[in-house]
Order: sequence, then C-alpha cells, then structure tokens
Amino acid sequence: MNPKIGLRREDKNPWERRVPLIPSHIRELRAERGQEFVVQPSAIRVFRDEDFLREGARIEEDLSGCQVIFGIKEIPVTLLVQGRTYLIFSHATKGQKPAMPLLRRFMELGCTLIDYEKIIDEQGRRLLFFGRQAGEAGMIDTLWALGQRLKLEGLDTPFARLLQMYHYTNLVEAKEEVIRTAQAIRQKGLPAELVPLVTGFLGYGHVSQGAQEIYNLLPVTEILPHEFASFMKRGSFSSHGVYKIVFHEHHLVRTREAGRLFDLQEYYRHPELYESILEPYLRHLTAVINGIYWMPRYPHFISKAAVRRIFEAEARPRLRVIGDISCDVEGGVECTLRATDSENPVYVYDPFGDEARTGFEGRGPVVMAVDNLPAEIALESSIFFSQALKPFVPALAGADYGRPFDALGLPESILRAVVVHRGELAPSYAYLKEFLQ
Repeated sequence: MNPKIGLRREDKNPWERRVPLIPSHIRELRAERGQEFVVQPSAIRVFRDEDFLREGARIEEDLSGCQVIFGIKEIPVTLLVQGRTYLIFSHATKGQKPAMPLLRRFMELGCTLIDYEKIIDEQGRRLLFFGRQAGEAGMIDTLWALGQRLKLEGLDTPFARLLQMYHYTNLVEAKEEVIRTAQAIRQKGLPAELVPLVTGFLGYGHVSQGAQEIYNLLPVTEILPHEFASFMKRGSFSSHGVYKIVFHEHHLVRTREAGRLFDLQEYYRHPELYESILEPYLRHLTAVINGIYWMPRYPHFISKAAVRRIFEAEARPRLRVIGDISCDVEGGVECTLRATDSENPVYVYDPFGDEARTGFEGRGPVVMAVDNLPAEIALESSIFFSQALKPFVPALAGADYGRPFDALGLPESILRAVVVHRGELAPSYAYLKEFLQ
C-alpha cells in the first residue's frame, strides 16, 4: 500500500482558503491507486471537511503518520515533522531572507522539501502555478483601487462600482461586474482629465494573461509600445474606452553600454548590464500591472527615483495605481515597500519621504501588493491547481525518500524541484548556503 498522503491546513493568514488537491480528485486517486489521504480539519478552507470525508479521506489533526504532506503556503517552523517530505511554495529559491528560517528548519529536521514553483518541463516551463489566477484577482483589485483613488479625487467613474475580489462569491460574478462597468464606460464615457486612460502590463506570461483577460472585458484598444509616442502626439483619444500597452523585456530595458543592441539571452544571463527605459512611458500611464519575473540582479523597472521625478514634475500626474502582482519587495517595482493582504490591500507610496501610507490618500501612486491573490478566488484556483498536480501524485507517493538523491526514482520534472533532501541542499540549490549564512 502507498504511504499515506497528508493535506495540511493553511495557517499563514485567515485569507488563505486554497487546497492543493480537491475532494473529487482524492476520490479518483483512491479508486485508481488505492491511495490513502489524511486531511487536517479547517474552518476556512474553500472545501469543507465533510466534502473530503464524503470522498473517502480521513479528517485528523495529526499528520505525523503521513510520509508526504501537501500544502500551499509556507509552514510555521514549529509544525514541521522530522524526516517528512513536504510540497509547498517555499519562496526560498531566490534566497529570500524571510524564507531562510524555514529552509534551515527543514534541514535541521532531515526533511525533504519539494517546491512547486520548480516543477518544470524540459523547456523550463512551470507545470504547477497560480499565475493566471493571480492575474485575474490582481486586475480586479487594481481596478477597484483605481476607482477608490479617483473617487477620493472627486472624479466620478464607473470603476467606483467595483469591489475588491474577495467580496465576490466567485470569479464569474466579478467578471459580470466588470462587464457592467464596461457598458457604463461605453455609454457615459470617462472624465476628460482621465482621457486617455492607459494601463501598462509589464510582462506577457501567465500573470499578465490573467490580468489582460479581465481588462479585455472593458472597451479596450491596444497600443504597441513602438507606436505609443505617435499615439500620444496625435491626441485622438476616446473617452468611451480605455487603452492598454503590453511591455516585453526589450521594451523595459536597454544595455548600459551605448550603441549595444538588446539581446534577450544576454539579459537573462547578465541583467546587471541593463537599465530600465520605462520612465518615458510611465508618465502617461494611469495604471500599471507588474506581472514579470524579477531577481535581485535585475534592474528595477519602476524605480523610486523615477516615481519621484514624475510626482515632482506635475501637480497631479496621470499615474494613479500600480498593481504589483509579482510582489517582490523593492523589486521590479522598487516602491513596493512591503507586501499587503486582503484586509489592508493598498498603500500610497510617498516618493518624497520614501514611505508607505495605508489607504488611498497622499501624494504618490497607490500600490496594490497583495501577496496571495489567488486565495481571493480560492475555488477556481484550487480546481485549476489540483488538476495539474493530480498526475504527479502517484510518483510522489510511491518514491522511497530514504534513498540518496540520485536514486530517488522521481520523474525529472519533480527531481528538479527537490530543494532539500534528507536535510541536505540538493546539488542544484547548493547556492542557497550563502543565503542561509
């Protein structure tokens, strides 16, 4: 019989309602593989304990009898069980400082850590992710934040009707409200001082695609980055629609060495040779959605200095809201000073005091930086993720984690995601030693 699999209760914050495997997929795995599941009870999970019981799982507080334990977010260090295998989003593989105590504890207890984020195919594409759902929820929250900021300025817009995503029953209900917002824009138009209302999307991957899916419900005209200057110069804007511009890497950065052409592979290998060129666009954008990958060696696409120059130059700049869905603190968006949660989702970045002020009021852009946006659409997120995870469960359950790393017998896609094995950093993650110190 396969070792028991545990599903832990999410306890990072009261907004985290997702589950890595949904009840119907547990039923199917039990029928197909005879797999046993033990689920910790939870009062906030999007699926009730009774839903798991009905499909044959056991509801127990103690998961110490499970060899493999699935979760979503980071685990409190006091709750780790010695020698077990955990699958979570650890947020440790970039060397993030807040994740180091947890990583160190995994090692001290001789555990194995498999990070969902690193389960990739031969082309390096992620196989398990919530990116699209983060984009969808993040776009709705950003449009809500835009409406609230404009309302505070005394501007009456259809965006004021929107709610934050978690107030809707599901994503369908939220989309219907965005569609009604679109109808109001078509019929009544936007205030003249907002026209053209342009939203810039940094990146084109899953996060950006999810955000654009929502934004495209509005009456949208897309502008290509190389056409933007002439678009602004012509001045033939509509008040009965909105605009969008999608930025790829070569629109965001250039080489620091004059005369050298952009090279994507060089940028990936040596991002320190590049600098941001977004500022000329940023002056004309009302909202920005950041959904692009970033690491500390990369340039800040939106620097604090750029934001300060924009707010120094004009009494009321066009820039109102930054939806930082990637949510790297002082990362791609340098003025993301801290992550937020669904209860207090936004703050105003003050470029003159270099500080964050909770709410919508103040001189500077509103920053929406909720770090677990997919939890705001917990049902859709859980179904999507569980469907992707289910095929990997038999191999994960059947592996002998007592064997050496090179003899685990896991599929390559999973083996690439083993960050710690039996308390030791896996070869591909040996670089994390310097961050642990």
